[in-house]
Amino acid sequence: MADRPVPLSDKKLMDVKLGELPTWATTGDFTPNGIISAVRRGHDRFFNKYINVKKGGIGGVAMLLTGYVILSYVWEYDHIKHDRWRKYH
Repeated sequence: MADRPVPLSDKKLMDVKLGELPTWATTGDFTPNGIISAVRRGHDRFFNKYINVKKGGIGGVAMLLTGYVILSYVWEYDHIKHDRWRKYH
């Protein structure tokens, strides 16, 4: 069974062919309410993808702790190196 053709206005940008791009761009809703709803949809997608993440675990905490340990070692390296040379001489 063949899929039914999707109207051009319902296609996503990645699904539009290059020749259909100007026609697809003019099918958008450029009224103030349309622009506001597009910004709201974009904000909701961004929030759900990067901020409101449902899966979480030990990985993020482990990366934060590892980063802190490495950064504190880099900050104190001169002092540690100086103590190492002074210890035996």
